[in-house]
Amino acid sequence: MGKQYDEKLKLLHILDILREETDAEHRIFAPEIISRLSKEGISAERKSIYRDLETLESYGFDILHDKCGCALVSREFELAELKLLIDAVQASRFITGAKRKKLTEKLTKMASKHQAKDLNRSVKTEEPERELNASILNNIDWIHSAISENKMINFQYFDWSPEKEQVLRRDGKIYELSPWALVWRDENYYLFAYDHITETIRHFRVDKMKNISKSENKRRGLEIYTRFDFARYSGKLFGMFSGEEYNVTLKCENSLAGAVIDRFSTGVSIYPGNDGTFNFTVPVIISNNFYSWVLQFGKRMEIIAPVQVRDGMRNLLRDVGGMYER
Repeated sequence: MGKQYDEKLKLLHILDILREETDAEHRIFAPEIISRLSKEGISAERKSIYRDLETLESYGFDILHDKCGCALVSREFELAELKLLIDAVQASRFITGAKRKKLTEKLTKMASKHQAKDLNRSVKTEEPERELNASILNNIDWIHSAISENKMINFQYFDWSPEKEQVLRRDGKIYELSPWALVWRDENYYLFAYDHITETIRHFRVDKMKNISKSENKRRGLEIYTRFDFARYSGKLFGMFSGEEYNVTLKCENSLAGAVIDRFSTGVSIYPGNDGTFNFTVPVIISNNFYSWVLQFGKRMEIIAPVQVRDGMRNLLRDVGGMYER
């Protein structure tokens, strides 16, 4: 019985050795594997090593073994994919420094020790790390759990005061909504949920939710959710602020084509003019964040229509200008 246990254990240790020591560029020989196994108290012979390698290969692992040695050639993630994931983790202000370090270490272990040297990356963010709601990961777990169990959720929602205190909205009244999706946008997680009182899909920042719990009530709003286009809705929002929706036409200098495509994707229809400008029309949910986006381009971008949105920009400029005149 002991020998059978050792044989099973040996196979797992060989796989660990291949994962740590080898990749497409680095190989290891059977004597080295035998030496490593002996340190774990497992005896092995060269022929048994080759049989184990064939077993692992027949199971589906991409293992190469010939006179030049053996190696685990491919893995769950390619090196370039691991670099991308680590860059995303380290660049995210949503994740605390300690959690970034831990996640990076876990991702690095998915590569060989040789590749790990190339994964020792440090991506700098342009903005300072935020002190976030410490329970945000738990919030995400609660929401995923409620979605999988088809349950509504209860929670409170807060804003920050100038004193850095959490001020509950609606005097702390509990929200009971039907969660349908989590969306990552503008460095934040947002919950999209159905509100059975207003009969609409609403969104909430997950890091501003607290005291989340699952309701005993089943989720509602399936029909509305299945018709709801999250990508299209998110594309209309600026800074995830809600407002009234309009089809807005803007006139821009040709030099802003890249900025427009970056914001609205290549799907936006651009109509070139004869004076070094172009027009385009997009659906936008109007907020001060939209006006701020337009204003960053100064006189190179102008809102042409509709008149309500032009008036909104004019009123904003008048109010802000008046404030500075005082």
